[in-house]
Amino acid sequence: MRLYQNLFFCIMIPYLMPNRLKIRAPCKINLHLQIGDRRADGYHDIKSIFAALDFGDTLGFELFGPVGFCDIVTELPLPSAENIVYKAISLYRSRTGFNRGLRVHLEKRIPLGGGLGGGSSDAASALMALNTLAGDRLSPPELKALAEQLGSDVPFFLTGGTVWPLWTVAWVSGRGEAIEPLPVPGNPQGTLQSSLAVVLVNPGFPSGTAEAFRQLDLWREQGGAEMVPVTILDDALKRSLGGHPRDWPYENDFLPVFLAGKDAKAYGDIIARLKALGADFSGLSGAGATCFGVFTDGGIAEKAAKILSNEWKFVELTFFLARSAVTVLE
Repeated sequence: MRLYQNLFFCIMIPYLMPNRLKIRAPCKINLHLQIGDRRADGYHDIKSIFAALDFGDTLGFELFGPVGFCDIVTELPLPSAENIVYKAISLYRSRTGFNRGLRVHLEKRIPLGGGLGGGSSDAASALMALNTLAGDRLSPPELKALAEQLGSDVPFFLTGGTVWPLWTVAWVSGRGEAIEPLPVPGNPQGTLQSSLAVVLVNPGFPSGTAEAFRQLDLWREQGGAEMVPVTILDDALKRSLGGHPRDWPYENDFLPVFLAGKDAKAYGDIIARLKALGADFSGLSGAGATCFGVFTDGGIAEKAAKILSNEWKFVELTFFLARSAVTVLE
């Protein structure tokens, strides 16, 4: 039996107690990313607009094997214990005592170190899947508390990018734990489809988040650029999302750092090409390395993606996720 999620299905899940399920783990882009100074605890506060996209990984979960067993089947060259999905499973088991044997099939499409939140989305999906298999042992606030322990981006994917509320765009602040839903760009009527297309381009190398923050801190300390206070108020930034992408005032604080570094040519070339090929807005997602272009004309976006795919190894044409991801029970 295969049941696709809707508002009624959320109520049905605890009673079905499935043995297997699949869940989509969408990626995200940061339309805007403003980073504060390094705090005493080593973290940085952010102000960002996260937007989930209709592209991502797929995870399959199956109750399998003896108590405590966990096997993650993936092509990733990472030991299971270092995989964030494994960490999410271990954290959930520790919190709930749910220790049934488990096999996970991870179909990875989101580039590693791409600034698209792939690992965070996978971790959020793992928490959701385990909670379903365990009969909803944890409430949404309890799951969110676990998500915050796994990473700054994980709470967004848990509460907005995966399967709970039907919103997929948010103003994210603090360390990532403060999440305020926003309307989907190009979707003013709240329908199930956005009119805007997104082209993702990855330069072919990863960008480590910790190293990117280190570079940003060093760049600021050495006076690479003065930290000019943002004059646009938060509310104005949020309202701008309803305007035409060509008028968006959004920026990413990592981009000028990268444009002054060793990979400046790659980043500069990708963003310039996106603009030249008709993107109404272009930028960098997260701490890199993926860049993106937002197009109001889907035909132009498709042509741009075809051209760019001859220039860069990873190019993906996708759209803003205007509804929550689909969970399939088997």
